[in-house]
Amino acid sequence: MIIVLVFLANSYAQTIDKLYLWPEEVPNEKGIKHNPIQIPDTSRNVIRITNITNPLLTVFKPVDSLKNGASIIISPGGGYKYLAINIEGYEIAEWFISLGYTAFVLEYRTPDNRIGALNDIQRAIRVVRSNSKKWNLDSEKIGVIGFSAGGHLSALVSTNFKINSYSKVDEIDKVSSRPDFSLLIYPFSLDQGVDNTLSPDFKIHNNIPPTFIFGTSDDTYANSFNVFASALQKESIPLEFHLYPNGGHGYGLRKGNHAAETWPLLAEKWLVETVF
Repeated sequence: MIIVLVFLANSYAQTIDKLYLWPEEVPNEKGIKHNPIQIPDTSRNVIRITNITNPLLTVFKPVDSLKNGASIIISPGGGYKYLAINIEGYEIAEWFISLGYTAFVLEYRTPDNRIGALNDIQRAIRVVRSNSKKWNLDSEKIGVIGFSAGGHLSALVSTNFKINSYSKVDEIDKVSSRPDFSLLIYPFSLDQGVDNTLSPDFKIHNNIPPTFIFGTSDDTYANSFNVFASALQKESIPLEFHLYPNGGHGYGLRKGNHAAETWPLLAEKWLVETVF
């Protein structure tokens, strides 16, 4: 199903391109390559896509007068069942290009292919880094931001970049998949260890990138934020963690929700201090 994105005509955007991650066979994927399917549910004006077998990056480039050389890979949420592609993807990209970042919205494998999703985000970072000179980007200012399940995925790649989750495909895979900074917005299920402790999937060490975490106390996954922040703090990783009282889950940056209106302000300040 073709999604018409009217808001992409935003004046901050110079060009928008599609970039497929895997030139031939997609690792850990049994399905043939095809376009994603849009779920009929459009409640809260959210576009949800699934059955992703040919992962890609949608590239949002800022106008030259704003471009700062930094880039960000955006992972929408959806419980690894689907991707909330507009509220936690395209709308986030529009905000980032208004700040001068080149933004990449990642369509990672769904449904229920977590190893495939990790393959995709590692490959995405490598693709951006390997092309940074050609695209006039700083190879040491490539970050990730994720929402809900996308936050889980961003935390995975921020802690597991020393481990290759797939066999090398080409020269691109010789490049590091370590993000230079990481933002986790209401990340889910980071606490699947014993007695709701940190999941063993996250490898905590002293080279994890500077991290920004935002969530609210009334979110079902609030413990998830706390245990991950605590683990980073024990390892003395540069960390900024905000836990607001109200806001729920899945709000993106839409108006009318205090949490949604607050985290971008805090994140922008953190980015200026951390990236530049």
